[in-house]
Amino acid sequence: MIIAGEASGDLHGANLVKALKSLSPDLEIMGMGGKRMAEAGVNILFDISEIAIVGFGEVLRHIRRLSGTFHKIYRAVEEEGPDGLILIDYPGFNLRLAERVKKKGIPIIYYISPQVWAWGRSRVKKIAKLVNKMIVILPFEREIYQDEGPPVEFVGHPLLDVIDPIGKKEEIASRFNIPPDRPVVGLLPGSRRQEIKRLLPIMLKAAKLMRSRSPELEFVLPCASTISHEEINDLLNPSLGIRLVHDKTYQVMSSAQLLLVASGTATLEAACLETPMVVIYKVSFLSWLLAKLLIRVPDIGLVNVVAGRRVVPEFLQFGARPGRIASACLDLLENKNKRESMQKDLEEVKDKLGQPGASLRAARLVLETVGEKIN
Repeated sequence: MIIAGEASGDLHGANLVKALKSLSPDLEIMGMGGKRMAEAGVNILFDISEIAIVGFGEVLRHIRRLSGTFHKIYRAVEEEGPDGLILIDYPGFNLRLAERVKKKGIPIIYYISPQVWAWGRSRVKKIAKLVNKMIVILPFEREIYQDEGPPVEFVGHPLLDVIDPIGKKEEIASRFNIPPDRPVVGLLPGSRRQEIKRLLPIMLKAAKLMRSRSPELEFVLPCASTISHEEINDLLNPSLGIRLVHDKTYQVMSSAQLLLVASGTATLEAACLETPMVVIYKVSFLSWLLAKLLIRVPDIGLVNVVAGRRVVPEFLQFGARPGRIASACLDLLENKNKRESMQKDLEEVKDKLGQPGASLRAARLVLETVGEKIN
């Protein structure tokens, strides 16, 4: 059984499943995930598009639905008795499930750690007691878990296996019918409905301000697989001329001179493509208050966390104001030296993520842990 709770987990879970099946073709895999995991051959017991939420306040508002999902998944564990359980991030749900499953003696593998380095150091001890194997994808995470004792392996970041520039910037832009002399700004507001509702309006206001100063700018918005075009269209102002595309996130990232991106995995995707970016994020007021008490790192953008310093601007919560964001974006667009300097920093971040082949290395560790013979 494999459990993912959001779009990035669905992506990495799908690639792990493909690698598992390449090593052991007769494996039967069930779990919670999305479209990508289903296409990889997972029998989806619950589709994550119904529960892709973020923040403490949001979890409280959806507690009944989450509880129902949890009980459905646990009943499947009882009925099917899987040979192993793979957890992908999503700690609030997955750690509770691990506590219940541990009592049944089922091996538990945690692939892609929760962000304990940011706000949950106290969870490290709990995770250490629950898992049989910790498989991490960020280099500094290995030391965090080594201190607590669970078997831990760093396999590199699975993004390195899936990201492909797919041609030169000018060639990709032409596929979107964008003239080669017009700079492209990609808008990536996230993959959850709450992120779309909070971040996209801010991005659109910033885009309007940018367009007023630089009319030649083209804005492209790739729609995440967990979000429908209808949900996006409800927020778009036709007069802005935002180009909405589906399932072409990497093409947009590759074609853009600059990205306005929600904090999260997308910042590392952009780093792997060495595309300059500005990071924004905003949650509910309750979630922000609690986060201020818990977060222990100066930056929250993964690209800055991996770099160990701020290499891209962050505009968070009350600082996520359209005017400030637009000014930062225009400054980068108008200053080639700044963009090139940022690209060098992003290249260093990419180098820290390890070598391609993470999904296959992780799959071998999973099969070793559950005792499967690799064909």
